[in-house]
Amino acid sequence: MRRLKATISYDGTHFSGYQVQPGERTVQLEIENVLTKMHKGEMVRITASGRTDSKVHATGQVIHFDTNLTIPPDRYQKALNVQLPKDIRVLQIEEVPSDFHARFSVIGKRYRYIWNCDSVQSPFRRHYSVDTNGVKPDVAKMIEAAQYIIGTHDFSCFCAANTCVVDKVRTVHSLKLEWHGQELHMVIEGNGFLYNMVRIIAGTLWEVGIGKREASNLKAVIDSMDRGNAGKTAAAHGLYLEQVFY
Repeated sequence: MRRLKATISYDGTHFSGYQVQPGERTVQLEIENVLTKMHKGEMVRITASGRTDSKVHATGQVIHFDTNLTIPPDRYQKALNVQLPKDIRVLQIEEVPSDFHARFSVIGKRYRYIWNCDSVQSPFRRHYSVDTNGVKPDVAKMIEAAQYIIGTHDFSCFCAANTCVVDKVRTVHSLKLEWHGQELHMVIEGNGFLYNMVRIIAGTLWEVGIGKREASNLKAVIDSMDRGNAGKTAAAHGLYLEQVFY
């Protein structure tokens, strides 16, 4: 058996997330169906760096799977892309050692969150950025607030209440706010992220940007380790898993 690592991209608009769910269209199910077909009906399971929710996009998700087929990685990539739906693309496939694990070998991830601050949002961006109805936040204050997030903390305040994870200490290496035309991008890198962590951070920073809370409030929010003190969870369709680091 060979272990293959694949970097994939997908448009999350019409998926109920990455992970297989009964009766739902998911990224995992689409890929496993094609792989099973390629293996003459033998079920092939894939493992991802982590799951993404409904409507969340990925430009650099990573998966691995084991195969007994001997075709070269580049031909494997082409075979998958021919059979996969157009909202999933395999960007790269490479053979890796058998101890490589798409989830447990991860040392970091980068996510991007996008707000569209134009007075009239393009209909072609409505599924890929969050419409602010023309509101432009104070980015300087958001950048000031972001400094409290960078570093190693217990991020319980930025974690969905229904998570079963016990250890909520994570390290955020960088958090940047960037204008790209009329779009405001939040780019965050860390050694790992809790469930809904990036979206809650985005929602909290947005509240700072529009004057609903002070930048200095972020320290008290983090110290409290209380989800109820952070902002709302930002909409899913503005989020992208951009890169996974190994």
